[in-house]
Amino acid sequence: QVQLVESGGGLVQPGGSLRLSCTASGSIFIYHMGWYRQAPGNQRELVATITRGGDTNYSDSVKGRFTISRDNAKNAVYLQMNSLKPEDTAVYYCNAALGIKEYWGKGTLVTVSS
Repeated sequence: QVQLVESGGGLVQPGGSLRLSCTASGSIFIYHMGWYRQAPGNQRELVATITRGGDTNYSDSVKGRFTISRDNAKNAVYLQMNSLKPEDTAVYYCNAALGIKEYWGKGTLVTVSS
């Protein structure tokens, strides 16, 4: 079992940047990793994923602004968020997946507001 802990959220002005981190309790190299988010009143949605091999995928709403990366040696996944918009405000969750196994962190809140 893998425990995931997100960090790096906070309050940022529109146009600003944040870097989220997700640290795992164990090795992540076998897992596909991802970031999801949930805004108030909305369903959880995919933000970005990165496969074991390093292939990435982004939702259209963040493409070109966010970058997902992983460091298997540190058991960590990152989400670099640039040009943030108020609609990016949400709780961001880290996910690790392998077949039917799936693990989630408790989330970190990102608020984009002036």
